[in-house]
Amino acid sequence: MDAKLKIKKLNKNAVIPTRATPGSAGADLYACIEEAVTIRPGELKKIPTGIAIELSGNDCAAFLFARSGLGVKHGITLSNGVGVVDSDYRGEICVGLCNVSDEEYTVQPLERIAQMVIMPVVCAAIVECEELSETERGEGGFGSSGKL
Repeated sequence: MDAKLKIKKLNKNAVIPTRATPGSAGADLYACIEEAVTIRPGELKKIPTGIAIELSGNDCAAFLFARSGLGVKHGITLSNGVGVVDSDYRGEICVGLCNVSDEEYTVQPLERIAQMVIMPVVCAAIVECEELSETERGEGGFGSSGKL
C-alpha cells in the first residue's frame, strides 16, 4: 500500500501530528484550544485539533485511539471508543474525550490528546441472504469460546 497522508491546518495554532518514535504506529494529535478545558468525572468534551486530512485512497481510513498514558494514569479515554475518519471526510478532526476517573482533568492547549493510526479497510459488498454457512461455533455469543 502506498499510503500518503495530507494535512491541512485549519487554525494557525494547530500542530501537525507527530510520531514519538520511528516505531510508533500512531501519530499524536494535539488539542487546538485557546485556553485549558476541564473535564469533570463522567463528562464528555469535544476537543478540536485544528487539522483536516486527506488519505491516499478509499482503501484506508484514519482511526483515533486513546493515548495510553491519559487512559491509565488519568482515566481520559475516547468517548466513542475508537474514532473513525473516513477517506472522503475533509472536515476538522475533533476528539471526543471522556473522563472515567473520579477526579477532574484539565486539557492544556497543544496537549497530546489522542493518537491517529492509518489502517487499510476492506469495503466488502453487502449481500442479503436467507442462510449463512455452518461453523463449529455457530450462534455462540459472548463467552461461548471459553477461557484459557
